[in-house]
Amino acid sequence: MQTTTTTRLAGLAEDQWGLLTRRQAEAAGVSAATLQRLARGGILERTAHGVYHLAGAPLPPHAGLRSAWLALAPATPAWERKPTQGTISHRSAAALWELGDLAPDRHEFTLPERRQTRQPGVRLHRGQLDTGETTILGGLPITSPARTASDLLADKEDPEAVARVVADALRRKNVWAGQLPPALASRAGQLHFRRGDGRAVLAWLLDLSGAPEADHWLEEADTKSTDLTPVRPGAN
Repeated sequence: MQTTTTTRLAGLAEDQWGLLTRRQAEAAGVSAATLQRLARGGILERTAHGVYHLAGAPLPPHAGLRSAWLALAPATPAWERKPTQGTISHRSAAALWELGDLAPDRHEFTLPERRQTRQPGVRLHRGQLDTGETTILGGLPITSPARTASDLLADKEDPEAVARVVADALRRKNVWAGQLPPALASRAGQLHFRRGDGRAVLAWLLDLSGAPEADHWLEEADTKSTDLTPVRPGAN
């Protein structure tokens, strides 16, 4: 009986990096009591509230972030999820892109509607994301580097830390310079620049970064200010 149950759970976890949710297991006919028994027996390892890792399966990178993301829509398999059910953003996005050095001391997600969560270490943001502002990285929906930088500024993160995020994104070609002024335009007024002047925000950030390529990137932004080429998911 246990072998059959474990096989059923393995089928759920196979395309979710070895992870599954309590809701998914219950929908497959595995009771909460059985899940608790398997967890006590070491067959399942709890990684977040209502989320488990199947022992024996390789623990995926960013397991905590993946678990927190699964918990946002616990009844929906990872392969059926839509960005509106939670997109990785802010510090979590910068860390997943490996940009800058902001500590990912919380798991951050953006959703189109206001929501609260009881998950410790999880922060939810309300925001509308356009198609060009998101992509898939490591099987997870994530804000583009340009949108991530904009969100970090909106969240009043240290501007020098955001400047390092921007410089890393440009250096590694996660983003084209021409994408940044439109993405940063909405932050201009907040930062006491002329409203809508994303180019001024970019110039300020590049100056703060101290990157030797700053002038080249600004020239690229000026010549490609209308280039909205989508970020390349495999660029990092």
